[in-house]
Amino acid sequence: MSESTIRYDVGADGIALLTLDDPSARANTMNDAFRRSLHDVVDRLDADRDSVRGVIVTSAKSSFFAGGNLKRLMAVTPADAPALFAEVEALKADLRRIETLRKPVVAAINGSALGGGLEIALACHHRVVADDARIEIGFPEVTLGLLPGVGGVTRTVRMLGLQKALVDVLLEGRRFRPAAALDAGIVDQVVAPESLLAAAAEAVDRLSSESDLVRQPWDRDDYRMPGGTAASPKLASQLPAFPATLRRQLKGAPYPAPRAILSAAVEGAAVDFETATRIESRYLVDLATGPIAKNMMQAFFFDLQAVNAGASRPPGVPAFAPRKIGVVGAGMMGAGIAAVAARAGTEVVVKDVSVGDAERARARAASVLDPQVAKGRISAGERDAVVARIHATDKTADLADCDVVIEAVFESVRLKHEVFSELDEVVSPDALLCSNTSTLPITVLAEAVSRPADFIGLHFFSPVEKMPLVEIIVGRQTSDAAIARAYDVVRLLNKTPIVVNDSRGFFTSRVFATLVLEGAAMVGEGISPVTVERLATQAGFPAPPLAMLDEVSLTLSQSIRDEARAAADAAGVAAPPEHPGMAVIDRLVGEF
Repeated sequence: MSESTIRYDVGADGIALLTLDDPSARANTMNDAFRRSLHDVVDRLDADRDSVRGVIVTSAKSSFFAGGNLKRLMAVTPADAPALFAEVEALKADLRRIETLRKPVVAAINGSALGGGLEIALACHHRVVADDARIEIGFPEVTLGLLPGVGGVTRTVRMLGLQKALVDVLLEGRRFRPAAALDAGIVDQVVAPESLLAAAAEAVDRLSSESDLVRQPWDRDDYRMPGGTAASPKLASQLPAFPATLRRQLKGAPYPAPRAILSAAVEGAAVDFETATRIESRYLVDLATGPIAKNMMQAFFFDLQAVNAGASRPPGVPAFAPRKIGVVGAGMMGAGIAAVAARAGTEVVVKDVSVGDAERARARAASVLDPQVAKGRISAGERDAVVARIHATDKTADLADCDVVIEAVFESVRLKHEVFSELDEVVSPDALLCSNTSTLPITVLAEAVSRPADFIGLHFFSPVEKMPLVEIIVGRQTSDAAIARAYDVVRLLNKTPIVVNDSRGFFTSRVFATLVLEGAAMVGEGISPVTVERLATQAGFPAPPLAMLDEVSLTLSQSIRDEARAAADAAGVAAPPEHPGMAVIDRLVGEF
């Protein structure tokens, strides 16, 4: 028999402390052992009803509770739907027994509570969370093609009302920091970490003194759903706009999870609690047994987790933490790189042709952080500290003590060679040399330096502060040590690294160029640009190809084409065949 994943201790004060602690894993999840343990603990609470005056639920892990058992959900098939439905309903029944224990149950949230973790907390009568900036609280299920199906939709709607629950919590999969979770109404208190259990015990005392039969708001006779139900005239007049708004947000993309969340929320709001949870379970099972959720879970959880954990980092290389990062070029990309590096706590030196131009990086950092100051997410002092870590200069010599230098100038082999030839004479002999290029071969760019083993590509995406991906491009002579150090730099900047081989356009730019040039070619064939854009968004692309082509600039496509031709001429080989979409771009630039 497996060990319990929940420790049960009753103190002298009569409060039962339930500590979530799966001995077989680093994080608590809703696996089979948890479901058995929860059932046993609820039976024990029922038996101890007369001697226990309250319950605190907390965790022994660094996170409170990591969520559902995604490995289990990856394995289910449509044939498993009845068994999965029964499993989910049994888990909900045990959480409902805790909720209706008629004793105060308080969640002491000591770490991140995402998905199933928040669902456990919502089944408690009061939620206290530690004031720790590392803690995230929310329902990210929609980003994995799922919905919060263990009471998450049902309880959130009854706590916040339909509109607020859908917009603020459920449909976007937003992750809240503690203060923001308090503002959103999904937790009740934020306290210092060292005061967490004491505050939870005080909450038990307060709830006990208010009533000898503690109930959730939706279990009270006088309960009214915030904002009303579908039968309320005001909300009923707004409901027809909900699907249209969702369709506009999805741009017609065929993602079933947001639609299922909307349906479960609206249908559940019109019925009693138990019926609402069954509706929620049916939608969850339908999503979990389908292919889209499985693909999203694989890509956005398992694959992403493997990448961020170092799957592509060469082994045996010591961890690298740069003391100072140099950025050459303070244009949109360079300024963005400098801003995220300073935000990560690193000193940054930005070099451009003039100090005034280099100062754009400081202005960019301030403009990125100003909205967060306005929303109260960071203080003005924290913003000023980030900006102060960026030092502007027009002298290459000021980059001498940087242990990482990232070049972010125009896409020209000649210009980049000039930059690195100058850097090669200044920077320390062990500095990592990086080029932020989207298409130019790293092996060719490395010809400008005396130590190509330390030369590597770091391809950031615009806007840098928002785009999570960074492409690490390995040149022919790039060493494993350089790959590992570049990987550590990318993770320090809180970005997701993918390691790719060296070729013109690498991986992402080849995919991107194919997409946007196909769109341009269709226009050249006489297809309406509006049709091209609408069909692309309906197919699920986050942005339409012609708009993206405009945003990266038509002349950039020409520059990339011209560089490829020049490289082919220099090598004495035939230039690559030109995509028919380039004819449309040439006409737009040259004629219009």
